[in-house]
Amino acid sequence: MRPLDTSIERTLPFGSDKKLRKKFMIIDKEIPGNIRWGRLLEKLDKLAEDIALDYVHEFEPEGRVVTAAVDDIALHTPADITKDVYLRARINYVGRTSMEVGIRVDQDKEAEHSLAACYFTMVARKGEGDKAESLPIPSLEYESEIEERRYNDAIERRQKYQQQINALEEPPSTEEYQMLRELHKAQEKDDFKGLLAGEQIRNSVERMYPDLENVPHKIFGGYVIRRAYELALIQAEEIMPDRPIFVRVNRINFLQPIRIGDKLDFTSRIVYTGDTSMTLEIDIERTSMDKVTKALSNTCVFTFVNVDEDLNPRPVPGVYPTTYAEDERYLKAHRRRIEHHQKEHQKS
Repeated sequence: MRPLDTSIERTLPFGSDKKLRKKFMIIDKEIPGNIRWGRLLEKLDKLAEDIALDYVHEFEPEGRVVTAAVDDIALHTPADITKDVYLRARINYVGRTSMEVGIRVDQDKEAEHSLAACYFTMVARKGEGDKAESLPIPSLEYESEIEERRYNDAIERRQKYQQQINALEEPPSTEEYQMLRELHKAQEKDDFKGLLAGEQIRNSVERMYPDLENVPHKIFGGYVIRRAYELALIQAEEIMPDRPIFVRVNRINFLQPIRIGDKLDFTSRIVYTGDTSMTLEIDIERTSMDKVTKALSNTCVFTFVNVDEDLNPRPVPGVYPTTYAEDERYLKAHRRRIEHHQKEHQKS
């Protein structure tokens, strides 16, 4: 089977379906970029699951799949809620037990650049509970030039992510140390009016109910990341003087399955600000109903940009780290930003 044979296309008919359009609107007014990306993330996760599950069922009817990570969803242009959205997905890469599902989001199929590009890592599993185990799956056949390129790009993304993790753990360079030092010195001035990172933390708690079940006894991951996104957006709205719009999912990791009855504790932090942008990290901790199990289930990193009514970028107030942990989060976000700018420069 080739990647082409795994393709799935779905349409969100916003142009003709007013009820659907309303479900995805931020507000009931005509504004640019009036689309709930949190709800769209939910749809994308479900599509990635469906395409991966179809492939696994070709070889193991009892197999199932879980989302392991969402890697770098970049919004290339604001969406128009009055136009249909096309989701085109296929499997780019199959490893021993995992797959990368690539999804292109468009409103104009003929456009050179997509509305957004998304990459989901899915893992094949078999069994339930303590008996669940990884499920080896056959590889795809990569015959065309574009299939081979996407396969190699998927491998490169995996390698770069690991390299990024290693790089993020490196101690500050002289330049980075000076940057952090200036941020600390600024807080000592009598006229300091910046935002302290330690005060930019929000929490939300939610119970997981049976209607959110996806696979047996497990909660749908797409719903969880939608809730994380919505919390991050609301917090960004509190700080940004104009309007925050989503520009990037830097990374979402699924570390543990969430079960029916779990209590989820969402902790959102503003960890970094650029001239017009803001990065927020959300940790999600699950506590079982019997209070026996407590563990980190998800980590999410989102970036928003502050814009005016015409979507022109506007300045944001600076956030200043104080503690070692805040310095570390700030520095990691700064390094991700530098790496992103380097990638964009290479493309151009």
